[in-house]
Amino acid sequence: MQELHIYQSRWAMELRRPDGVERTDEEAFSMVSEAGFDGMCLDLGASDMETASSTLPLFKKYGLGCMINAFPRSIDELQPVLVMAREFNAEYVNIIGQVMPFTVDEGARVVEQWVLMADKAGVPILFETHRNCLTNDLFYTLQLMEMVPEMPICADLSHYVVDREFSFPLSEYDQSLVHRILERADSFQGRIATREQIQIQLNFPQHRKWVDQFYEWWESGFRLWKNRHHSNDILIFLTELGPPEYAITGADGFELSDRWEESLQIKDSVKKLWETA
Repeated sequence: MQELHIYQSRWAMELRRPDGVERTDEEAFSMVSEAGFDGMCLDLGASDMETASSTLPLFKKYGLGCMINAFPRSIDELQPVLVMAREFNAEYVNIIGQVMPFTVDEGARVVEQWVLMADKAGVPILFETHRNCLTNDLFYTLQLMEMVPEMPICADLSHYVVDREFSFPLSEYDQSLVHRILERADSFQGRIATREQIQIQLNFPQHRKWVDQFYEWWESGFRLWKNRHHSNDILIFLTELGPPEYAITGADGFELSDRWEESLQIKDSVKKLWETA
C-alpha cells in the first residue's frame, strides 16, 4: 500500500527569538516524535555537516526517518553528503545546488553528473525547486526537466509563486506551468506563499485564498504521484516553516504566529488531502 510520511525540518524547529530563547536538539526531536511526525530533515544550509551529524543518536533514540537538504557548491561537494546519507540511512538527499550555470545545456550536465554520483553511491536524490540555486527559475527548471527526463523533483512551490509573482487567481497558462512540476514531483514541501511573501501565516483571513490554492496543488500532486508510483512506494511531505527571516516578525522582533502550531495544522490537513487524492 502506498504511504504518506510527513517529516519536520530541524531548521524549522529553530526559534531565533530576539530574547535568545532556543530549543535544544533533544527538545526538538522529542516534540517532533511526540507529535507523530515520521522523520526529521537535516538542512545543511542552516548547519555545518559536523553539527548535523551529531544528531544521529537522536534519530535512533526517537525512531525518526532522515532526509537531508544539501547545498553543494561544486560537483564534488555532493560526495561527502552522499556518504553522510548512507550513515543516516536517509530516504533522500534533496539538492539545492549552488552550481548555477547560465545556460540550460550546462545545467543539464550538472544534473546528469549529480544523478550519476548518487546512483553509484546508492542514495536517492531529488532536485528541489528553490530560489538562489540551480532551479532558481521556473522556466529554466522546466527546460532542465525536458533535457534530463530522469531528473527527480522535490516541489516547494512557494519559491515559484514568489519567483514568477503569480497573480491570484492564476491564469490557465500559469496553472499549466505549475502542473508540469507536479507531474514530476516525487516529494513535496509544505510552505505557503503569496506573490510577494515566501511564507505566510496560515490563519490570517487575507491569506485564505493562497492556503486553498496550495492545498489544491498538493492534492493534485498527490493524485499524480499515486498514479505513476508502485503500490508499496512512500511519499515524503516535509513541513518546512522557516524561522525569521522566513517567518514574518513584528516591530518587537517576535513572530506574528506560532510556526509549530502551523506545522501541526499543515500535517493534519495534508493527511486529509492524501486520503481524498
